[in-house]
Amino acid sequence: MNVTEQLAVALESARARSLSLLDRLDDEALLAQHSPLMSPLVWDLAHVGNYEDLWLVRQLGGTAVLPEIDELYDAFLQPRARRPELPLLSPAEALRYVERVRGRALELLESADLDVEDPLLSDGYVHRMVIQHEHQHDETMLATLQLSGLVVEHASPAAPSLDWSAAGEVQVEGGGFTMGTDLDPWALDNERPAHTVPVPEYFIDVAPVDNAAWIAFIEDGGYETRTLWSPAGWEWLCEEPQHAPLFWQRAAPGTWQRRHLGRVAEVAPHEPVQHVCWHEASAFAAWAGRRLPTESEWEKARSAHALEGVGYGWEWTSSDFLPYPGFRAFPYREYSEAFFGSEYKVLRGSSWATDATVARPTFRNWDLPIRRQIFSGLRTARSA
Repeated sequence: MNVTEQLAVALESARARSLSLLDRLDDEALLAQHSPLMSPLVWDLAHVGNYEDLWLVRQLGGTAVLPEIDELYDAFLQPRARRPELPLLSPAEALRYVERVRGRALELLESADLDVEDPLLSDGYVHRMVIQHEHQHDETMLATLQLSGLVVEHASPAAPSLDWSAAGEVQVEGGGFTMGTDLDPWALDNERPAHTVPVPEYFIDVAPVDNAAWIAFIEDGGYETRTLWSPAGWEWLCEEPQHAPLFWQRAAPGTWQRRHLGRVAEVAPHEPVQHVCWHEASAFAAWAGRRLPTESEWEKARSAHALEGVGYGWEWTSSDFLPYPGFRAFPYREYSEAFFGSEYKVLRGSSWATDATVARPTFRNWDLPIRRQIFSGLRTARSA
């Protein structure tokens, strides 16, 4: 297949995934706000269509399918807590809208010249951006479904049979490391440009921290550490105060259960822990006599194929979300630049809910350090 055909297939694959997450839900479930942290699912669906309407239809064809709904589905203009109050498209209207947008986008793709110097069109950059945006919202919708408690049929990885706790750590030599990329056609602005950073010698876990290790942390009083509480008034620093990862509950002494996509089962000991916030991850690392890796340490080890278990959950790093030297916002500053600063922490890797178009070594995810609804875990490191 040529690039045009590959992009058309990838667009359709992303849409099929989006619709598969929603097709068994009734209108009540689609319109409800299942958590104040998240949007109604029908907002996400129409927002995906509106983003495509903006970038693949209006930018390339000159005329949008439904420009009058732009404000309703602008993520910066409409905070999540307000979205249920908006005059949103109904589920049926949203479906018709995204179908119309997709039809027009595919028509324009057939006639688009992707072998041009225009950085938006060159090698299908804007199409790749839209494809990844939809897959990222699919993961967001899975997080919403996880919060909702609704029973959802969706594949997630089986708990590994390997006891990764025996894998130990790997030593990574120090020296200059080329971080980021100039060449990957899927790379977004915050992954660019490639640049050399000094990385002192260090050790990093071969595998992510698993549930068995987390239970040991709980039983040893790990949640009583001051790093999980604000010094002023001992206020809990993470969302949903509880002394265990989100969605866990103690079934009996020494036994834990967790809810996953509406089903409750015993916690699998060797599965990487998920739904922990940055503060929990940092507290665990300190309890273990270690620390969280920097994102340059994580990427260097990943590039050296030294890490196992990548893809079960996003992995917190110690790094703030900052621009690389020479960063240039493209094609709009709200994707990355608006979030740069010490308020957000970087997560690396991917989760079971992440599509392969996003799961690359250079991809940078970020979130507030208090967040736990994301599919987040960790691995630890130490300096040499």
